Amino acid sequence: MRDRFWERFSLEELTQQEWEALCDGCGKCCLVKMEDADTGDVATLNVACRLLDIGSCRCSDYENRFEKVPECTQLSLQNLDEFHWLPHSCAYRRLAEGRKLASWHPLRSGDDRRMHERGMSVRHFAVSETDVDEADYEAHIIDIIPLDEQR
Repeated sequence: MRDRFWERFSLEELTQQEWEALCDGCGKCCLVKMEDADTGDVATLNVACRLLDIGSCRCSDYENRFEKVPECTQLSLQNLDEFHWLPHSCAYRRLAEGRKLASWHPLRSGDDRRMHERGMSVRHFAVSETDVDEADYEAHIIDIIPLDEQR
């Protein structure tokens, strides 16, 4: 990867490897989301995809995730604006909005320890979807993003 690529190149100029490296590994995009059909509001749950290794906040089968979890979506430059629910801390969102990477981001800090210590990952609160009955999902809502705040 090119030195400090996130500061020197636009998102459009990144290689696939650089694009992937932007992921801070917080696991927030792997949390279950529910969209209200009437309002368009998006509820985020503390329930994580069954493939998320909650301890490391990384996918346990990244290469095969689309086959194993058909609803898994892939963030790309072409669909970035569709992911309006991405947290404000997300590197993809930050760079797309013209902001810099957070000081705790692994590309800046050298590893993911600072991110976890700062509470920026799901490590300390997520539960696996294998441990939660779907009928109980409403009890696991941790945030609701109103449609008018998603843009």
